[in-house]
Amino acid sequence: MPKFNYRAVDDYGNYSKGTFESPNFQQAMEELKGNGLWILDLVDQSKSLLRKEINFGGGPKVKVEHFTVFCRQLATLYKAGINMVEAVQVLGEQTESKVFKKVLLGVSEDMKRGTQFSMAASHYPSVFSGIFINMIRAGEASGNLDEMLNRLSIFYEKEYYTKQKVKSAMVYPVIMAIVTVIVVIILMIFVVPKLVGNFATMGLELPLPTLVVIAISKWMQVYWYMAIACLFIPSLLLAIIKKLPNGVYYLDYAKLKLPVFGRLWHKQALSRFSRTFCSLFAAAIPMLQMMTIVSSVVGNEAVSRLILESREGIRGGSSIAEPFKHTWLFPPMVVQMLQVGEKTGALDTMLEKVADFYEADVDAMADRLKSLLEPIMILILAVVVGFIVLAVMLPSFKLMENLH
Repeated sequence: MPKFNYRAVDDYGNYSKGTFESPNFQQAMEELKGNGLWILDLVDQSKSLLRKEINFGGGPKVKVEHFTVFCRQLATLYKAGINMVEAVQVLGEQTESKVFKKVLLGVSEDMKRGTQFSMAASHYPSVFSGIFINMIRAGEASGNLDEMLNRLSIFYEKEYYTKQKVKSAMVYPVIMAIVTVIVVIILMIFVVPKLVGNFATMGLELPLPTLVVIAISKWMQVYWYMAIACLFIPSLLLAIIKKLPNGVYYLDYAKLKLPVFGRLWHKQALSRFSRTFCSLFAAAIPMLQMMTIVSSVVGNEAVSRLILESREGIRGGSSIAEPFKHTWLFPPMVVQMLQVGEKTGALDTMLEKVADFYEADVDAMADRLKSLLEPIMILILAVVVGFIVLAVMLPSFKLMENLH
C-alpha cells in the first residue's frame, strides 16, 4: 500500500506532519480531511524522485512579480469562463519563468487526473503559500472561487507593491555605503601612501589628522585581509545570533526599535497582518488556523509571537483584540478597529481599512526616506573623503608656512 507524507493544520491552529498508508491519493486526502485537518502538503512517497528534484535547495523558487502577474491573470481567465485546468495550463505555457512553467504544467497535469486545484498546488509549498492554498480551498468548498481568486490577486499586488517601496527606500543608502567603503579603501591603500610618504622624510611635525590617516593607511596596507574580514563581521554576527534560542526574536524586536527604518518595518508588518487577516477572514478560514497562518507571514518574529499569544487567548475564550491592548507593537488604532470589527461582525472590512492606511503610509514614508537619505548619504561621503583629503593637505600648508 502506498505511503504518504503530509503537513497539515487543524481547526485549532495546531501544526502537524507525518506519514501514513492509504490505497490512493484521493483516499489519503479524504482521510486527512475526515480527521479535521486542513492539508498544506500531501506527497506520495512512490514519487520520491520527483519530490527530490522539486525540493532540491528548498524547492523551486519563483519571482514575486511572476507570481503576482499569474494571480491576476488566473482571476481574469476564470472570471471569463475558462475552466481552471485550461487557465493554469495556458498561463504555464506563456510564463517567462522556466521554473514556474514547470510547476504550473505539473499542477495542470495533476488537475487533469482529478485532483482539486488547491491540493495540486499544495505539492509545491515553496511556490504556493499557505494563504494561497487555504483561500483556494475555501473558494472551492463555498463555490466562490472567482471571488477568492480576485482577493488573492489584490492581496499579492498590494504585498508586492509595499515590498518594492521598502526595498527602494533601502537601496540608496546601501549603494552609497558600499561606494564610501570602496573610495576609502582606494584612498588609504593607493593614494595616501604616495602623497604623505615624502612628509616623513622632511622631518615635519605632522598634525593629528594626518597622523591618524597615516596610521589607518599603514594598518590597511599590512592587514588588508583583516579590513576585508571586518566587512563580513556584521553578517557573521547576525548569522550566529539567529542560531541562538530566541535570537531571531530579539533581532526583529531590535529592528523595530531602530530610528526611522524601525517605523517603516513596523508599519509594513502591520499592513501584512491586516491584509492577510482580512483576506483569510473573508474566505471563512477557521479563526485559530487563520491566526497561525497570519503569524507566519508578517515578516517579524516579535509581531508573530504576539499573534500566536492572541491565538492562545482566543482558544481560552478571550477576544481577538485583548492580547494586543497592552503592547506598543499594535497601535491603539489597530486594536480599536479589531474591537469594532468583532462587535459588528465586519472584521474583514475594518482590517481592510487598516491595511489600506498602513500601505499608503509605508508608500509615503518610503518616498520621504528616499528624498531625505540622498543628501544625508552624500554628506557622509563628503565628510569622510574630505577628512582624508584635509589630512593629506595639512602638511603641505605647514611646509609652505615654513618656507615663508
